[in-house]
Amino acid sequence: MLRTKRQGLIVWFKQMKNVKQLKRHGHLISVSRKLRYAVIYVDQDQLEDRVQKLERLPFVTKVDRSYKPFIKQEFDKTKIDEAKEYDYKMGI
Repeated sequence: MLRTKRQGLIVWFKQMKNVKQLKRHGHLISVSRKLRYAVIYVDQDQLEDRVQKLERLPFVTKVDRSYKPFIKQEFDKTKIDEAKEYDYKMGI
């Protein structure tokens, strides 16, 4: 199965009533009413075009990109200290 490369966009807006228009530009994941932002996922090959279109909208104040696709998701295994592991005394 081939997965498309996607990247998140955080769109800051002025009013809640324009959220429906954001659905046209990508997959709307979540919306914060209090902080007035929305999280949208877009294909990476269309990212630059979508960012420019979103910034031109009158109700959008700012568009931020998510850098999650570029962060290393594989973590090194840490060695457990055996002295700390058996430090607890079981019973008296």
